[in-house]
Amino acid sequence: MKFSLRREVLLKPLQQVSNVVEKRQTLPVLSNLLLQVNEQQLKLTATDLEVELQASVNLEQPADNGEITVPARKLHDICRSLPDGVDITLEVDGDKCKVRAGRSRYTLSTLPASDFPNTEQLQADTRLSIEQKALGSLLSSAAFAMALQDIRYFLNGMLLDLKENQLRAVATDGHRLACSQMALENTQGKQLIVPRKAILEMLRLLEDEEEIADLELGDKHIRMHLPGLIFTSKLIDGTYPDYEAVIPVGVDNIIQANRELMIETIRRTAILSNEKYRAIRLEVAGSTLRLSAHNTQQEEAVEEMEVDYQGQDLKVVFNFAYLLDAMNALKSEQVQICLRDAMTSCLIKDPEDDSQQHVVMPLKL
Repeated sequence: MKFSLRREVLLKPLQQVSNVVEKRQTLPVLSNLLLQVNEQQLKLTATDLEVELQASVNLEQPADNGEITVPARKLHDICRSLPDGVDITLEVDGDKCKVRAGRSRYTLSTLPASDFPNTEQLQADTRLSIEQKALGSLLSSAAFAMALQDIRYFLNGMLLDLKENQLRAVATDGHRLACSQMALENTQGKQLIVPRKAILEMLRLLEDEEEIADLELGDKHIRMHLPGLIFTSKLIDGTYPDYEAVIPVGVDNIIQANRELMIETIRRTAILSNEKYRAIRLEVAGSTLRLSAHNTQQEEAVEEMEVDYQGQDLKVVFNFAYLLDAMNALKSEQVQICLRDAMTSCLIKDPEDDSQQHVVMPLKL
């Protein structure tokens, strides 16, 4: 196998696929990239057995077909450190891969391509085509609420729920919940739980533009096709909680305020909050919202701001980080905090758009 590419052309797909490779691997070959040359096209593939990313690059210079695996991090670091504009040539010589660029020479160890894991055949029963910008917005609006290493493994990911011509992205860690939705035509009822790593990788790959992302959904895998890229991930096998039962409805106590002002006020108050509980107290009466926090050093912060409020006087305590995450996920000028009482969850949303809904449980201190 032999091929040559301009450094800039090779570096981008190399960076993309190398992100999938974990630093610590149980199998040596998982630290490698699979390089395949066939009919003037180079394919680079990386996997950790849960997710797989394949990038394709057209070769303009003559190339010899073949396949081999090479150390991902080392090849990436070599290409990144080379000067702009050089041509990089990779050639397999026995069990070694020789890399040449200008007056630079490198020799890398290899492993046979036959050792590289094959992706399981994807049996897709649902196919969707969505603008990259819209899909990225949908996923990012809920991603912050995914659990991290929760014993309830099905929470360590995001639910994609297709129903009633809608696609919903739902995430929860048991203390807060984020639900974002978009309209889709001709969708069939289907639910799948996508792992946290896969969601973060999809967000990294999606670009803020109108190009289309094609999704293939199966019972065990999800696959995303982008220009020059194919991303595949296994799904989490489990039953997601009934998230619709958690979202408050018919709430009468509604605080409405400028979103940016509310964020700034919460951040200032949180400076003196308890580092363990991150608690901040909200007291609302009439048109005045009073925010307060204190810590074990007997320090206290108090802020007041004018709000539009409908409802009875209330005092409730929240984790300030959860409030900030929910409000930062919104893009609106105004924000609504919908409360039933001091003991039940609140709903945070855009007063003019129900496509994003965030639920935060109160603290009971």
